[in-house]
Amino acid sequence: MIFLDNFMALFLESAPWLLLGLVMAGLLKVFVPMSWMNQQLGGHGLKSTVKAALFGAPLPLCSCGVIPAAIGLRRAGASKAATTSFLVSTPETGVDSISVSYVLLGPFMAIVRPIAAMSSAILAGLLVGKEEKQVVSGSENTSIEGCCSQSVAPVTSGSSCCSSRTSKPSEGVLKKTQAGLVYAATEMLDDTAVWLVTGLVFAALIQTYVPDGFLASWGNGLLAMLVMMMISVPMYICATASTPVAAGLLLAGVAPGAVLVFMLAGPATNIATLGVVAKELGKRALVGYLGGVLGGALIFGYLVDIAVMHFNIAIVPQIGPEHELTPVWLTVSTGALLGLLMVISITKKITVRMMKAPKCCS
Repeated sequence: MIFLDNFMALFLESAPWLLLGLVMAGLLKVFVPMSWMNQQLGGHGLKSTVKAALFGAPLPLCSCGVIPAAIGLRRAGASKAATTSFLVSTPETGVDSISVSYVLLGPFMAIVRPIAAMSSAILAGLLVGKEEKQVVSGSENTSIEGCCSQSVAPVTSGSSCCSSRTSKPSEGVLKKTQAGLVYAATEMLDDTAVWLVTGLVFAALIQTYVPDGFLASWGNGLLAMLVMMMISVPMYICATASTPVAAGLLLAGVAPGAVLVFMLAGPATNIATLGVVAKELGKRALVGYLGGVLGGALIFGYLVDIAVMHFNIAIVPQIGPEHELTPVWLTVSTGALLGLLMVISITKKITVRMMKAPKCCS
């Protein structure tokens, strides 16, 4: 019963942000030209990776909402490196989480947090981009969604076969918006629904069966950071929602460096995100993704502890009354809508598989 309560609480908490991410992904597909996206984020070098990190850092999307948005970027022409950078920086920080960090954790952590998030995002993007460069041999960079591999008529300069299919000059804004929303609620959700539910189940299990004082009992040092990392990987927590937890850990005596590891690794390495990365970018990219996120978190956690000790920086968390991030009516309505869409998506998948399954008897 407690598990179901935790699962429902997590689902309702993430529903508004997940729907926001789906809507952004759908609108991105129909409104952003393929040629522009390829120009900005299609490269494999440092420039596009940094752009993606800067683009994603201020967005108020959590670990749930960033998944469809990142897939939308990838399918709009972004490289694996840029997609990875965006996928890491967006859930680890944001204008909302920075403001909450300033209130609850103080100015030092509010400044360090986005810097560490963007740095780990760039590191992860470069690691994935290094693998991508080795794989790309002139054909993979034109097969993001497979549409360009189909037989299509030649297109005019400045566009691609993908962009010509999704954007017609004669279409109005309203029609494009409708097409983007339909895409988000069907094809995009079909690709993420199972992993999102899986991530929420793992998070609910941890909330239910991991004791409240377990994290705080490990205290300081590298071991504390590793424990925080191991616990954070399967968790399903947003950057903003992780801030009060981080403040509680600081009050319990956990070192600032270990707390920073928790705030970086938690939002970016949940089961749902890792599953989508493996599916959309490949298993080799998943290794680079984890290396960048976890390696960056450990490096900055270590540096923060050194800075706090060397410069005698006082970090005094203050936990006030908790406030809901979204109104109750919005949480419930978006949760109901998302649940209905997920049921339709998963039911459709099961039906298709059953129809394709070979029959033992004629």
